[in-house]
Amino acid sequence: MACPGYQTALAAHRAVAPERWSDPAIAEAVERQTRAMRELSLQAFPEPDAVLDDAPASFEQARARRRQEAAASGVAALPRARAERAARQAGTQAVVPQQPAALRTTA
Repeated sequence: MACPGYQTALAAHRAVAPERWSDPAIAEAVERQTRAMRELSLQAFPEPDAVLDDAPASFEQARARRRQEAAASGVAALPRARAERAARQAGTQAVVPQQPAALRTTA
């Protein structure tokens, strides 16, 4: 349903455009290279072993772990908050030793 000018231009382009060709040797080399890269990838990043018990952790276990992490964070924040409040009331700058942040893992 295109206009005649478009059809003429398309026919001229197809007449000049080179035909696509594929070399079987190149295709085979690409396949070999892809296979080798997959093997190297599996060596570098092995699939994790399947967990014998595929059941996910229970909701209650996850909730308890989050509560423990929150409680630990709160306990660590109390001394700092107290020192900052005391420094504000005294009009000085709070000197609180920095504690390394614990790394948190997620499920």
